[in-house]
Amino acid sequence: MPIPTEPIGSIPRPAELLAARQAFAEGRMTAAEFARAGEAALRDTIHRLEETGSPVITDGEQTKPSFATYPLEGISNLAPDGVVIPFEDGHTRQLPRLTAGPFRYGTRASTYLAAARRFTGLPLKQAVISASALSLLYPGTEIPGYPREQFLEDLVAEAAADIRGCLDQGADSVQIDFTEGRLALKLDSSGGLLASFIALNNRVLEHFSPEERRRIGVHTCPGGDRDATHSAAVDYAGLLPALFQLHAGRFYIQLASEKDPERVLEIIGRHRPIRPSSPG
Repeated sequence: MPIPTEPIGSIPRPAELLAARQAFAEGRMTAAEFARAGEAALRDTIHRLEETGSPVITDGEQTKPSFATYPLEGISNLAPDGVVIPFEDGHTRQLPRLTAGPFRYGTRASTYLAAARRFTGLPLKQAVISASALSLLYPGTEIPGYPREQFLEDLVAEAAADIRGCLDQGADSVQIDFTEGRLALKLDSSGGLLASFIALNNRVLEHFSPEERRRIGVHTCPGGDRDATHSAAVDYAGLLPALFQLHAGRFYIQLASEKDPERVLEIIGRHRPIRPSSPG
């Protein structure tokens, strides 16, 4: 049985762009020079994706600082000592910590969509980060004058506006990256954390009509970074029943790295037909 696939996630950045980002961060390159380096990588990525014949393409997230933290560019109420995400090879990634309210996006995904549109006439899918991932920015102790529930209300509004901006700019579809789904079960095997993530993301999806939600999908995977993952050991069987409670119109599930993808497909078939994702 053929399995429909689509491009998912970040395309490896060329060495020239990585060097340019480092130089820009260190003050050795101007913003204009860095923008030109990013534009060259973006143009090349889109051209290569067009050559694959895929009916929908992405920008490969070439110019995002990361798939998870792009909304944080340009905001100052953050500290570097947030939640630490451990990977199975021993390395870690650390999220920032919110220090004060209100929470607002500094950069919206629609800016990346507009940049990509200049280089292709093909349908474009735009990836956005989930509200549940950004909820990890709030610290364990309450921020004075900015309770967690107010933060979540602001976060839901900002996440919905991020998706809305992409739809309004003509995105063929919007892909919510939910790589923390399996991670939630790794951190809390009771399923309570996962349930809270599902509920939060549904609060965002409630801002859209059934017709609009048909263009909004959710992507899940074991969270790849530096050829390692943070939650590949977590069985999809624990995630999928909860995942399909999301009020999204599409689901993109990475299968290429699974030891037994047929079993995962069987689990999927017991719940609903979806569009499994290609690797990446």
